[in-house]
Amino acid sequence: MTATAKLHLRLPATSANLGPGFDALGLAMALYLTIDAETSEAFRIEATGRNADLCASLENNLILTTYTDILTTSNQPVPPLFLRIHNEIPLGMGCGSSAAALLAGVFLASHFGNLNWTGQQILEEAARREGHPDNVAACYHGGMTASTMSGNFVITATCGENLTWNLLLALPSASLATEKARALLPPTYSHADAVANIQNTALLVAAFAQNRKDLLRTAMQDRIHQPYRMEACPLLPRLLPLAGTSGILGVALSGAGPSVLLITDESNPTTLLPLIRQAVEDPTVEILQTTISSGATSLIE
Repeated sequence: MTATAKLHLRLPATSANLGPGFDALGLAMALYLTIDAETSEAFRIEATGRNADLCASLENNLILTTYTDILTTSNQPVPPLFLRIHNEIPLGMGCGSSAAALLAGVFLASHFGNLNWTGQQILEEAARREGHPDNVAACYHGGMTASTMSGNFVITATCGENLTWNLLLALPSASLATEKARALLPPTYSHADAVANIQNTALLVAAFAQNRKDLLRTAMQDRIHQPYRMEACPLLPRLLPLAGTSGILGVALSGAGPSVLLITDESNPTTLLPLIRQAVEDPTVEILQTTISSGATSLIE
């Protein structure tokens, strides 16, 4: 027996690493992957929004691959699905598109395969498949979520869900594969760099927990991954100097890049667009305005 009730999913984009919080911190952003799913005679997808052609493809589709693999591994039938997808998350830009897709696939498998997994089981399955929990934990819980894995268990803590800080995302025209970005990192780090990142990560969590925007300029500084990704992420060295100026509270690479996240307390962040465009010196750069988001939602219809 398989579930026949329709399932509605909404999963936010995420900006992981968040400066010094490498593989530990993620921030949910109000850009969403929205899915309406129901059983069908054959797999079908209708997609709108960003990268609609890729989202509509049945080939190499991470949502369907995850869904099918979980049910096959669980020795359950794999009912074909009709998915109506609307996507707002940039693909391949360090905005958590794969984490949202993985979580969607796990949600679908749990529902339509009658696995009836708890939210914690869904989160842990997605984190296991992602290889690290920072993006999927933030996508699931929302806000600024700190996470770690202990064996197969994911341990999380969330804060900052209600902060009114505004977010700007600067997106270059070319994407960057996470595997390539990971390959740029050194195998070891100095004691000084490790300590600096521990200190700044502690400050960053405090900034989100206590609404301390004055901490962000220092707290978002990193010595573990951003310096090694500058060449592959050319927007980063151009935008980092804006931190602490003109209402821009902090700047960091979004995920593994190449997008750059800017946090601001400006009530109208569009006033900052000329400053950002002057700094990047690239008219093809897209700038998205968004806010901190709550976590994933699922609704059985």
